[in-house]
Amino acid sequence: MLVTSDFVLICESGIMRPGLNAILGPTGGGKSSLLDILAARKDPHGLSGDVLVNGAPQPANFKCNSGYVVQDDVVMGTLTVRENLQFSAALRLPSTMTNHEKNERINKVIQELGLSKVADSKVGTQFIRGVSGGERKRTSIGMSKQGRTIIFSIHQPRYSIFKLFDSLTLLASGRLMFHGPAQEALGYFSSAGYHCEAYNNPADFFLDIINGDSSAVVLNRENQDGEAKQTEESSTGDTPLIEKLAEFYACSTFFRETQAELDQLSGHQKKKSPAFKKITYATSFCHQLRWISKRSFKNFLGNPQASVAQLIVTVILGLVIGAIFYDLKNDPTGIQNRSGVLFFLTTNQCFSSVSAVELFVVEKKLFIHEYISGYYRVSSYFFGKLISDLLPMRLLPSVIFTCITYFLLGLKPVVDAFFIMMLTLMMVAYSASSMALAVAAGQSVVSVATLLTTISFVFMMIFSGLLVNLRTIVPWLSWLQYFSIPRYGYTALRHNEFLGLNFCPGLNVTRNGTCSYAICTGEEFLLSQGIDISRWGLWKNHVALACMTVIFLTITYLKLLFLKKFS
Repeated sequence: MLVTSDFVLICESGIMRPGLNAILGPTGGGKSSLLDILAARKDPHGLSGDVLVNGAPQPANFKCNSGYVVQDDVVMGTLTVRENLQFSAALRLPSTMTNHEKNERINKVIQELGLSKVADSKVGTQFIRGVSGGERKRTSIGMSKQGRTIIFSIHQPRYSIFKLFDSLTLLASGRLMFHGPAQEALGYFSSAGYHCEAYNNPADFFLDIINGDSSAVVLNRENQDGEAKQTEESSTGDTPLIEKLAEFYACSTFFRETQAELDQLSGHQKKKSPAFKKITYATSFCHQLRWISKRSFKNFLGNPQASVAQLIVTVILGLVIGAIFYDLKNDPTGIQNRSGVLFFLTTNQCFSSVSAVELFVVEKKLFIHEYISGYYRVSSYFFGKLISDLLPMRLLPSVIFTCITYFLLGLKPVVDAFFIMMLTLMMVAYSASSMALAVAAGQSVVSVATLLTTISFVFMMIFSGLLVNLRTIVPWLSWLQYFSIPRYGYTALRHNEFLGLNFCPGLNVTRNGTCSYAICTGEEFLLSQGIDISRWGLWKNHVALACMTVIFLTITYLKLLFLKKFS
């Protein structure tokens, strides 16, 4: 017996043997719930009953030994059909199999599913034209194909398909109407007084009976009583009819034979050792990490809208900023211009990192499906995405942006200062991206995650140090500056650039007293902004950014780990 908390699904007993095991029933009858339970995809809380595999309790690694094809196809669209199958084979087939054996299995599946002509074609996304819908569905089937015991739900199949069924299960309102050989179902309902008319599809006939359709139910009553006086009873609702059919099945020989076989299996279960070793995953962490990184990198290269376009925008923006602030002068205007451009560079790194919210939101369904199917651990997926997607997408723009703007702006001509600026922009990008991931992890809508992240950056920008002097903020609000990512980046960039500069050329600062009220050196400017001019005053900002990155990534990982993955 299987019972769920939100929907009562009472399945007294049943056996799914090798072959095609079809589940039919009206909408809301419990077909999907039964499939989820049998596939170990239902939250175990609120469930009672036993699911046996080969007469033994469902093993811990059952999801690695079974496949589940969801209604909405979940595949990586930027990869080819063969590459998707290779990814599935690499992570789900035993590590003892050689690559040659896995490739033979993949080629066999491609031939069986009729995908030979499109094997090397991309599946397709909203931006990339790919294979047809049927070929996409067959790719999903190929990725989940493991054994030969196939359990599926189907709605109103035609007779040519119905003839292929080995076993038939009829469900309605969570109750079992019939469970047995599909070719004996007509005889079973005939014994109950329901006769299928000539040329009527058996599948439609069974649904008509369960739904109380007049052509099946009323005709039966006329044959039994000679009149249709009980039609009013059927119009009061289908619950009495469903109860009647469920009770009739409980008294049938099909039920008694199934129950006797299950009792025998239960008896052997106590004597036998577990049929499977309790191995959670078929492959190691490092193997999973390598394949996830490989697939993510291919997806990165196969999606030019998100990769090449960002690099082009970075180059154009760098040239525009270089032209506007070209060749900064060491005079009073240079203070304002340097402050402005360094502030822009910092905030640009933050807001350009908002695109990181898509990293886990867009692939949420794919991640949940593959994780439940036993492809990989959460940790493997998390680190694989960081290595192959987040790192290059934040590293390259920072390097390119620094190389273009630094020399056009005419910043301090010191090698150390150049690389410190590059490091600072990279740290800001990683910190901002990590915060975006922490906000977006677990979200289902990109726009919501983007809005929350953008609002957070706007408030952080206020406490960055340009719009307001941080020393003038009231004490009960000044603590907010320590949570501002732009503040640490902007402070580090100013410390790196202003230290050692003189903005009053030709003026002897030690002999002329005019500098008592004018800022002539970079040190004076930094002190006026409340910035520590010591060496630690520079590097403590990078330490803070590194700590924030680790904290946000930890939050992201925990949100993925405890994300509700079961239906």
